[in-house]
Amino acid sequence: MDLIGRRYDTGELIRLEVAGDKVHTVTPITVDSGHPNDHPWIAPALCDLQVNGYGGQEFSSPTLTPEAVQRITRQMDTFGVARSCPTVTTNSPEVMLHAVRTIAAACEASPAVAYRLPGIHVEGPFISPIDGPRGAHPLAYVRPPDWDEFQRLQEAAGGRIRILTLSPEYDGAAAFIRRVADTGVIVSIGHTAATPEQVRAAADAGATMSTHLGNGAHALIPRHRSYLWAQLADDRLTAGLIVDGHHLPPDVVKTFLRAKTPARCVLVSDVSGLAGLAPGRHHSEMCELEILPGGKLVVAGQSEVLAGASAPLGTCVANVLRFGEVSLAEAIAMATTRPARLLGIEAGGLNPGDPADLVLFDLIRSDGEQPPRFEVRGVLIHGEPCGVR
Repeated sequence: MDLIGRRYDTGELIRLEVAGDKVHTVTPITVDSGHPNDHPWIAPALCDLQVNGYGGQEFSSPTLTPEAVQRITRQMDTFGVARSCPTVTTNSPEVMLHAVRTIAAACEASPAVAYRLPGIHVEGPFISPIDGPRGAHPLAYVRPPDWDEFQRLQEAAGGRIRILTLSPEYDGAAAFIRRVADTGVIVSIGHTAATPEQVRAAADAGATMSTHLGNGAHALIPRHRSYLWAQLADDRLTAGLIVDGHHLPPDVVKTFLRAKTPARCVLVSDVSGLAGLAPGRHHSEMCELEILPGGKLVVAGQSEVLAGASAPLGTCVANVLRFGEVSLAEAIAMATTRPARLLGIEAGGLNPGDPADLVLFDLIRSDGEQPPRFEVRGVLIHGEPCGVR
């Protein structure tokens, strides 16, 4: 299979030949093939560390089936996402065990699903019980870190849990973090009311990431002694950022990127199980939620407390170009190679021998004052075309 497009990192027009599941040859196009801008961009397919569900189905649900896992996973194909982490959020022990067990079953039943889902992200239940930092996670199921419970979850998942989001504000949290990190699981700080000292102790113990930094937080924070500044200042923590236009204002995105640098940031969608549904009120496993006309997803009855996102990862890529004033190469890296490196997997690439996980896309600008729209033309996953337009 041959693909023609503009390299996301240089803008050069290329012909890329795929053989099997690898890139075979990459050849610059020097003959007349139309204006380069007539061709789509070509880049590694996206890697999303935080997908809570889609189309009315949460992963953290007693109704989850292997078929639903496969359906959600295939939906990610259409967004240019080749690899993603199904995210199981705070719920009862029984529901969380069912969720990870069902995801594992879906992977065992289908090599294609297993390839697309390189690891499960468990977000909670070991998070802050405090309003604000807890976000939309149900208070009734929030609980302190428990090694035995984590072990039961990991066993039910068949060892597939790769990320655990928790708050280090609990007594004994540092020891728990060290124990989890020693198993090779990424420990990420999130939904926290921790002190700066507790944040540093968590990083000392092996935490390496911040989950959707700037969200799952108090509405008002101290000027100086804040868990936000402590995480921004610690170079050991890679910051996950939701740049969907709702979770972080543009000036916050720019400030975070300047503090952490793009090299220590990854883009995540945090896409909800309600994503893809029409605006209006919807019932979820967490609570009554509402999708506002502009796509903002909130706890029903107000407009400020967010409850996940409704936009796919490509929207975050497009937004960060303008909000963060970064290059397309940097924006793509934050949604491909950098999250893949955290997971210990290889992202797609544009060099011979690289995995043939690729996305062809356009950046559509309908208004010069607005971020462009990320529009997928086609996707290759493991060398197989998935809905090329």
